[in-house]
Amino acid sequence: MLDLKLMQNDPDAVRESLKKRNSKIDVQEFIELDEKRKKLIGEVESLKAEKNAVGPEIAKRKKAGEDAADLLKKMGEVSSRTKELDAELAEVEKAETDWMMSVPNIPHESVPLGKGEEDNPVLRYWGEKPEMNFTPKEHWELGTALGGLDFECAAKLTGSRFALSFGWCARLERALGQFMLDTQTTRHGYTEVIPPYIVNRKTMTGTGQLPKFEEDLFRLDDERDLFLIPTAEVPLTNIYADEVIPEEKLPVKFCAHTPCFRSEAGSYGKDTKGLIRLHQFHKVEMVNFAHPDHSYEVLEDMTRSAEIILELLGLHYRTIVLCTGDMGFGATKTYDIEVWLPGQDKYREISSCSNCGDFQARRANIKFQPKDSKKKQFVHTLNGSGQAVGRCLVAVIENYQQADGSIVIPEVLRPYMGGLEVVTP
Repeated sequence: MLDLKLMQNDPDAVRESLKKRNSKIDVQEFIELDEKRKKLIGEVESLKAEKNAVGPEIAKRKKAGEDAADLLKKMGEVSSRTKELDAELAEVEKAETDWMMSVPNIPHESVPLGKGEEDNPVLRYWGEKPEMNFTPKEHWELGTALGGLDFECAAKLTGSRFALSFGWCARLERALGQFMLDTQTTRHGYTEVIPPYIVNRKTMTGTGQLPKFEEDLFRLDDERDLFLIPTAEVPLTNIYADEVIPEEKLPVKFCAHTPCFRSEAGSYGKDTKGLIRLHQFHKVEMVNFAHPDHSYEVLEDMTRSAEIILELLGLHYRTIVLCTGDMGFGATKTYDIEVWLPGQDKYREISSCSNCGDFQARRANIKFQPKDSKKKQFVHTLNGSGQAVGRCLVAVIENYQQADGSIVIPEVLRPYMGGLEVVTP
């Protein structure tokens, strides 16, 4: 959520930010709501002042035995009008809050202008595309032929966009998750967390999934209004909701390996085969709480932590910076890492690393206490995949496939696979 003072004092800056994002949100709507709110507050305060002024006069008349019926009638009218105005004010304040909740974050000055993904500049490449003297297959063909993947059975059990893994494939996915966790904790200094996979509405609102993206979520149908997490970013970020972090603890670095649940609303017809776009998948998520003066340095470090996973696996990738028109709702700046998939003959997103500035911290009320000041400040929150386990599984299967349909296990994963070097037909 943006700073209310920014909205009130510099609406043109917000208007320009929305223009860069190609958003149709109208800043004038907020200006009118805020003016109405201030007017109502003024009327309510005036009526309350009038009531406070007349109160002693009523008491004085009663003490003197004089008739105060006219004043009592007037105060009854004032009370009635005050209640009406309070109710109207509550509606306006809710409308203003709802408007604020719908506004995306302001892009950082370094973010390139653009309308969509076609305008995202490539920053760097790592490695080379694997040379294959045969026509590479897609992961779902290889996985099914080797008995590791079964999409038909998953559809029988649940429905479309689910997968069932067996044997070597299940172990390979587990190995990838374990390898990622070990690397992020022992090499990059993250603290591992096992969070709840179900959270409440307040928690979802804190990171920006609600109210804007409710149709993308799986809501549990009970009176407690709970949701399955779409990413571990949600519970990890809210660990410090309504709390104050001592400055000397920053940055705080958490990571978690969790299932993620997404309805994939709006993705009808896209990636209907394979593991790319499922309702349920696993991901190792990184979350940082950073000092505002250093959060963009932390973003570079976090992105590097994600890239190293792919380098250790020997997977060719490229890193891009998202333009203003392609950034996520809560981000001020985002790097996407795209891995090469020879079976699909294209790059596919495998990690997204974002600095959200104080956008989420304002929603979740996460602050830090500076050493040299009594005034608390909002922290900056950052999140990134380190990595998406299912998509990494896809990349390993497609990049390490052999002409005979076998799959070579990357060397760094073999200790997690009991020494297995090749999955054979």
